[in-house]
Amino acid sequence: MIELPILNSEGKQVDVLKIDETLLGGEIRHALLKQAYVVTHGNQRQGSARTKSRGSVQGSTRKLYKQKGTGSSRVGASRVPGRKGGGVAFAKTRTREDFRTDLTKKMRRLANRNALLAKLVDNEVKCFDSLAFAEPNTKTFAGMMKKVGINRTCLVAVNPANRTAMASARNIEGVDVRRVEQLNVFDLLNHRFLIIDKASLASFIDESCYPVAEKTEA
Repeated sequence: MIELPILNSEGKQVDVLKIDETLLGGEIRHALLKQAYVVTHGNQRQGSARTKSRGSVQGSTRKLYKQKGTGSSRVGASRVPGRKGGGVAFAKTRTREDFRTDLTKKMRRLANRNALLAKLVDNEVKCFDSLAFAEPNTKTFAGMMKKVGINRTCLVAVNPANRTAMASARNIEGVDVRRVEQLNVFDLLNHRFLIIDKASLASFIDESCYPVAEKTEA
């Protein structure tokens, strides 16, 4: 059982949230995290690089000059790869879909929960009792981060309705903001710390807790 301290805006502990590791995969599964990270990273490729083959380059197909009698080496059309302005021998024609791979729904959900477990084990989750602000204030949010010892990259997960917290954190250097339901293994592993409020963390664990661990044990 993991006991996660609940902090207030001053960085002082006001409560403890007990989290069962089995709901997050039971143990850190490094192979699954690596696979999920690579798949997510690869799926973000645009795949938009393009080069033109000799058939795609605009120009005539006629032979530049006769084969014999000029004293020069023989040549063909102006679009061949060996000439300036010609096409590429092996043109890039792949699309975004060529780079896409996928995980099963079961693996993806388990990887997301397992990434959160890795953060919890390393004490990199800063959970607050509330992230509500009367109005957006970047200075206040940055001060709150400093009080809890956040000095590296940070991911802030908030409820979509909490627009003031999103607006307060989005302009801070090294901080990215995500909605709670968008938390994934790639974002979690790409940031050193995670900031989240108690209600959002509980909802993420509850909504993502499908009977994966139970099926694995059976």
